[in-house]
Amino acid sequence: MTRLRKSNFDWRAKTARVAELLPQDSLHPAVLRWVEKKSGRDIWTVAFSGGADSLALLLLLWAHWPARREKLVALHFNHRLRGRESTADEKFCRSVCAALGVRLRVGLWRRARKGASEAEARTARHLFFATEMKRRRTRILWLAHQQDDIAESMLMRLARGSGTGGLASPRPVLVLGDGRTHLRPLLTLKKSELLAALRWAGVMWREDPSNVRGDFFRNRIRGRVLPAWIKAAERDALAGAALSRERLEEDEQALETWVDTLAPLDRAKRLNLRALAGRPRAVTRRALHRWLLALKQPTGLSRQGFEVLLALVERGRPTRFSLGARGFAFIQQGKLSFRKG
Repeated sequence: MTRLRKSNFDWRAKTARVAELLPQDSLHPAVLRWVEKKSGRDIWTVAFSGGADSLALLLLLWAHWPARREKLVALHFNHRLRGRESTADEKFCRSVCAALGVRLRVGLWRRARKGASEAEARTARHLFFATEMKRRRTRILWLAHQQDDIAESMLMRLARGSGTGGLASPRPVLVLGDGRTHLRPLLTLKKSELLAALRWAGVMWREDPSNVRGDFFRNRIRGRVLPAWIKAAERDALAGAALSRERLEEDEQALETWVDTLAPLDRAKRLNLRALAGRPRAVTRRALHRWLLALKQPTGLSRQGFEVLLALVERGRPTRFSLGARGFAFIQQGKLSFRKG
């Protein structure tokens, strides 16, 4: 565990050294373009765990955008899963923010329980982020994902059978349905590069021992699969995964734009199957996903059930297909509509 040993630690000087080794142009260009275009005075909230990645992110934002320092708000979520170590993480984050003059908001997981899943912890954390963003009337959240995270996520999603949308995550700029924007400027940098910069500057950070245990799927990918995969590749596999992610995002955007031009949903939330006739299955798949989302109610449709419905949509013949207790999907006169059961 890396600990703060000196009360007079000069965080501002150390931050300048980190920024010297990781200049602004080393960050993801899509994020830099976003910052250049969005010159408003919105508050920038930053997810800050105290670990190396989030610490590097906070320091780089503070160093490279000095005019935004007063608008920075660090968000630390104490999961309360590691006892005194969790308390020490929070204390460390408070000391860093106090030294830099950055406002800090801390959330506590009141319903924390031993053995909580990674998904449960993530959901609680992001609920805290969303609540704090709403409270501050901001829609901007900076996150510290880096190139290693791209490869880990890609390997995990391949095991789940994800399409281009899932494999293109995490994105450097992601606009959510409610208008919030997630920014990930470190996706051009490897974990080793971030650690090297922090060490060169003499900066300390917190480490979570649970990240190296095999309790969670991501940890098993990180500790066992990723090192072996990188070694077997005999090339810069992390950079290759990052490049594939970029290409997949381009393809995903192109397909979504194609669906936009077809405008397959009418005001009554019916899917126009004639507009989709003869189009590639990837286009029809996305249009069907949009139709299901437009229903704004759970259907309980499984992955296999979705594929059956997709085949019926492509065929276009009059039919009725169960969407569970909520109702049915009806295909009539070239339209897909929903009727309550």
